[in-house]
Amino acid sequence: MADQPVKGPASYFPSIEKTYGRPIAEWQELLRGRLPAKHMELVAFLKQEHGMGHGHANALVAHLLAGQG
Repeated sequence: MADQPVKGPASYFPSIEKTYGRPIAEWQELLRGRLPAKHMELVAFLKQEHGMGHGHANALVAHLLAGQG
């Protein structure tokens, strides 16, 4: 199973860390501090305040709200 490629929102994580220079745990903590905001409110926050692209922001939020982050 270790040879299986990462799927879903987590597949964006290496690119997010490389592009924005912060570990995923740091982004998740930042988002947790804004809960109970809605999904798109959190996406908008990442895009507006941190210049994140929509796909990356959506992946972080979806992963967190699915209880995986």
